[in-house]
Amino acid sequence: MIPHQATEERDAVRGGQVRVLRRTAAAPGRTPLVLVHGGGTDNAAISWHFAFSDFGDDRDVIAFDLPGFGETANIDPLGGPAAMAEFTIEVLDALGLDRVLMAGVSMGGDVVLNVALLHPERLAGIVLVAPGGLSPVLRGKAVQFSSWAAGKLPDAVLFGLSRMVTTQAERMVRGIIHESSTLPDAVLREFVAEQQRPGANVGYARYNQATLGPWGMKNDLRSRVHEIETPTLLFHGAEDPMVCPQDSQVAAALMPDARIHLIPSCGHWAQLEKPTIFKNALKGFFAEIEARRTAQGS
Repeated sequence: MIPHQATEERDAVRGGQVRVLRRTAAAPGRTPLVLVHGGGTDNAAISWHFAFSDFGDDRDVIAFDLPGFGETANIDPLGGPAAMAEFTIEVLDALGLDRVLMAGVSMGGDVVLNVALLHPERLAGIVLVAPGGLSPVLRGKAVQFSSWAAGKLPDAVLFGLSRMVTTQAERMVRGIIHESSTLPDAVLREFVAEQQRPGANVGYARYNQATLGPWGMKNDLRSRVHEIETPTLLFHGAEDPMVCPQDSQVAAALMPDARIHLIPSCGHWAQLEKPTIFKNALKGFFAEIEARRTAQGS
């Protein structure tokens, strides 16, 4: 699936091919928006189904598949979010992008947080949608330990189990949203197709193996988010069953230039479940950032 108004290309990075979805604005000049998808069997076309039509009128919009996800090929999965953040910078360099706005959902939010810590000079602003990287524990100690233990299984067993749940793909995706009727049919079809792709789940398995400890999360950035001075918008569904909304609230209070939109009657995929609210929130946030830049003369 290629989202409405997006085009598809392949770009060379690390000796492989990165699948990039792009919409070039008719009248460019505003800061480009770069989008980082989530985990599981997500890809750029799934998470950012609406983004190209919603944000591409007046700025370039770019989304790409991380190694081990979607149609990016011949690059080994990266593991943890810091490694993914460094890869994201390499993608920006390959595309000739200097300073950008960046949004990430779930695992992608964890990646964007790491970009903000490692390369703040590349970011004009960040959007974190139900982000990973802000939780001390994964939905309780029992889930934490069982998820960590599952990640220790040999690949043949772990990916065999993943293939077994492919038949439950529709049930799985509907389990992470609050109102199933809000999910576009095209997104559900792409999710099912991605579940069936050879090598599906490898990228996310490596991320989980890098971030899950037996009793807590290894990627918990709550002690460092106060270092992020980049303007930040957190956007989180109030009924998110995957990532605790309170984690985003705590982070927003710790960050020097952050605000949070907590969306009622909304689950984990907030940008897909509430696209109009998401579009309006981001457009207002981007306008504020650009007004600040104009006032500062930069």
